[in-house]
Amino acid sequence: MTLADLPIGATAKIVKIIPHSRGEKKFADVGLVPGTELVMEAHAPFGGLIRVKIMETSMALHSSDAKQILLSHKK
Repeated sequence: MTLADLPIGATAKIVKIIPHSRGEKKFADVGLVPGTELVMEAHAPFGGLIRVKIMETSMALHSSDAKQILLSHKK
């Protein structure tokens, strides 16, 4: 499952960032690295942006970037 597919309110752990993606370094700079747990807070209408919570911080990402982040979904 990718971050773009995670349902609102669900918690997941980052398993892998697709290598050589355009946001790989940017993701690491903001704490989106393997092992990080996050919660999906919202999907923008028409699929443009998503909002996730990592630790105590909420951040927005483009859905295209979120497709580069692979997750292990917690039920």
